[in-house]
Amino acid sequence: MSQQRNTILITGASSGLGQGMAREFAAQGKNLCLCARRLDRLEQLKQELQSEHRNITVSIKTLDVNQHDDVFRVFQEFKQELGTIDRFIINAGMGKGAAIGTGYFKANKATAETNFVAALAQCEAAMEILREQEAGHLVTISSMSAFRGLPRAMTVYAATKAGLASLTEGIRADLLKTYGSNSPIKVSTIFPGYIRSEINEKVKNTPFMIDTKTGCRLLAKAINKEPVIAYVPRWPWALMAFLMKRLPLKWVLKLS
Repeated sequence: MSQQRNTILITGASSGLGQGMAREFAAQGKNLCLCARRLDRLEQLKQELQSEHRNITVSIKTLDVNQHDDVFRVFQEFKQELGTIDRFIINAGMGKGAAIGTGYFKANKATAETNFVAALAQCEAAMEILREQEAGHLVTISSMSAFRGLPRAMTVYAATKAGLASLTEGIRADLLKTYGSNSPIKVSTIFPGYIRSEINEKVKNTPFMIDTKTGCRLLAKAINKEPVIAYVPRWPWALMAFLMKRLPLKWVLKLS
């Protein structure tokens, strides 16, 4: 059974899964700390959430997660403003890129920096607060693509999501060494399957794709259980994870 998490911080909250999760947690009566690059979208979202859920507090701040000093500053400002942050959802990311060696190094580099180095900064900033509180929940949003190397535009994206999953497990391992199995700080890695969002809006004819609202409802439900890992939605992605780890690469490519 999960702890009561009344205040939730979500990065990349101005669009896509971050925005959708903010709506889900607002409907559950949670106070929200929302950050992203696009302040205008955050302001619209705040107005929407507070008009529909008058009993919650919504704090917003501009944040480019690639400005690492700003990550630490913004997280601390949220904590000072709301007192305690019970859950951090490390969600900000991007999906630019192309096959390695085809002239798109800058795009691949941008994805690598945003999805891994910036995620490291977010985890560092979050864990400083959680260690100080000795309580809370760290959540990272990885991807089903993390389980194998994938071609073309997915190559660097998949590698970053694998790195993020490994980083998250390492944080959990460190907490196990410190606190044992009863750690007051919970850590979860979430592996979404195909959920429609701005990052994949141009992708067509994808099997098992679900709409944004359904996907975010299932994400929030999974996160509230505070699992070590979760596949969202569980069907068919729990089975797909099992297969992707074990099948020859040429077969995995037919599944992906």
